[in-house]
Amino acid sequence: MATNRADSLPEFQIVNAAELPVSEACLRNRQPIVDVLATELPGRAVVLELASGTGQHAEFITEQLPHLTWQASEVANRMGVLNARRLQSHRDNFLPPLVLDVGQDLWPVKQVDAVFAANLVHCLDWPHVRAMLYGVGRVLRLGGLALFYGPYNYNGEFTSDGNRALDAWVRQEFHPNAGLKDFEQMVLAARREKLRLLKDVAMPANNRMLVFRKYQ
Repeated sequence: MATNRADSLPEFQIVNAAELPVSEACLRNRQPIVDVLATELPGRAVVLELASGTGQHAEFITEQLPHLTWQASEVANRMGVLNARRLQSHRDNFLPPLVLDVGQDLWPVKQVDAVFAANLVHCLDWPHVRAMLYGVGRVLRLGGLALFYGPYNYNGEFTSDGNRALDAWVRQEFHPNAGLKDFEQMVLAARREKLRLLKDVAMPANNRMLVFRKYQ
C-alpha cells in the first residue's frame, strides 16, 4: 500500500473507556498542520473547521494553539463523536460544534477569520466543492484565510501512485464524480468566490496545504 493512501484513508480504532474513534491519518498529519496554522494564523482568530470528523484536529489544535478559537462542524449524524471529543478535551477555545453540510444554502455562521478543512475536497464532487467555496466566500471576513489540506493533481496528473489509489477508493466509497481535484481548477473555482491563492505548501505524504485569502 502506498504511503499517501495510508495517510488519507479513514482508519479508526476504539480507544479507552470513552470509546471514541481515532483516525490514524490525523495522528500522522496533525503536527505538520499545526505548524502551518501557527505560521499563517499567528494572532487571535476564530476558525471554522469543515467536516471535523472525529474532532481530533480540533482537540489537538486548540491545545497547541490556544490563541485560536475553534468552531468545529459536521453533518448531523456524526455529531455524537464530535461532541464527545469536545467534552473530553476540556478546552474553552473548542466551541460547541455546529451542524453544517457544506452543500446547504445557508450556513449557521455569520463571519469568521479563517476556514480550515482537512481531507475534504477530494471526497466531494465538483458541485459540492463549488457549493463549499461559495459558503466559504460568504462567511469569511475580508482578508481572512481559507486553508484546504489534502492531495491534489497538477497539470491533470497524479503526483504519486498513492494518490492514484486514493482517487479510485474515494470514487468507489463516496461518489463516482468525487476524487482528487486539479490544483489549477481549484484555484480558478476559488477565485470566482473572491478567494485568491496565497500559498501552496508541500505537506507530508504527497499532500498540500492550499492557502487562500479573501479579497474585495
